[in-house]
Amino acid sequence: MKIPFKIDLGDKVAVITGAGGVICSAFAKALAECGARVALLDINEAAVHAVADEIGERALPIVCNCLDKDSIKAAHSVVNAKWGKADILINGAGGNNPRATCDNETMTPELSGVKDFFALDESGFKFVFDLNITSAFLVTQVFAADMIETGGNIINISSMNAFRPLTKIPAYSAAKAGISNFTEWLAVHFAPCHIRANAIAPGFFVTNQNRALLFNEDGTPTPRTGKILAATPMKKFGEIDDLIGTLLWLADDGASGFVTGTVIPVDGGFSAYSGV
Repeated sequence: MKIPFKIDLGDKVAVITGAGGVICSAFAKALAECGARVALLDINEAAVHAVADEIGERALPIVCNCLDKDSIKAAHSVVNAKWGKADILINGAGGNNPRATCDNETMTPELSGVKDFFALDESGFKFVFDLNITSAFLVTQVFAADMIETGGNIINISSMNAFRPLTKIPAYSAAKAGISNFTEWLAVHFAPCHIRANAIAPGFFVTNQNRALLFNEDGTPTPRTGKILAATPMKKFGEIDDLIGTLLWLADDGASGFVTGTVIPVDGGFSAYSGV
């Protein structure tokens, strides 16, 4: 991973949910390299410990279920006992679920034998909402309480789905739109407390969760990949390094101290392209 520039986070404590994933593990490494102490929260014990091992003494791995408030409170107690109050909170826990994913991009009467909109699982739909929105709500409730008197910085992870819903994944699209709206709400609500809230909306990056949608088992691109690249002016998927500059800018109060309530696309131009 390349750090495009360094900021001084030597006195900061950052709490990152979903820290065992591709994007948030890179965020943790970048913040640690800039001097922050990073608390890594993830339900996947093996993944979060592997990331902590890479970072070293500035990392604190904590197995946490971000849909269980008692689990979040327990993680909060561990962070406070080890390092004190959080200065930066990154709500990165989220994702989609096959139970909330259609087989067909659009509905036509003659389709049969596919998992269409009417066959989507209600529990799967609710799970995707909880994983993205409820987790951010609960984690923010617990950790932002420490920021009321001293200020803080909340960075949520939105998505291109928040700008334009993608086919096949209605729950994830709606949930990420909710994250963008929730970010704006938090920015207004917490402004008197000197707590900033912004979001990063990644374009198309290959992660563990979307790899099967983008590439066949033999490694060849799926038709969906062709559509994505055709609608991305830069004609490529993003690299995780492409997100780090935006993260560091938002994390640095000196650089972005008057920035709050924004959702910043990092997408190779996807959100700007009309297709013509």
